[in-house]
Amino acid sequence: MEEKTAVASLAALAQEARLRVFRALVGAGPTGMTPGALSALLDLPASTLSFHLKGLVHAGLVNVDREGRNLFYKPNLAQMNDLLAYLTAHCCQGQPCDVPATAASSCGPACC
Repeated sequence: MEEKTAVASLAALAQEARLRVFRALVGAGPTGMTPGALSALLDLPASTLSFHLKGLVHAGLVNVDREGRNLFYKPNLAQMNDLLAYLTAHCCQGQPCDVPATAASSCGPACC
């Protein structure tokens, strides 16, 4: 990932409502969500949601697909993973990191 792309992705996520929208879409997975479902889940007005979805699409973090009359916003998981890889590419100067296990990684298969 290029630095310019990483900056655009991070800038898109650096707003509370936009981050909530992205996290909801990541939670929905590759099937995505309609704007109506997102609006109801996050209690965001349609115009506000539309503004934030546009920012996420522009940054490449979200894709939109039309299925019939419905729009489905889907997380671009490849872009998200590329961003995470970019951020951690030079972690600890190549040495093993002494990072404690998170609750998600230690909870076992039942939680995921």
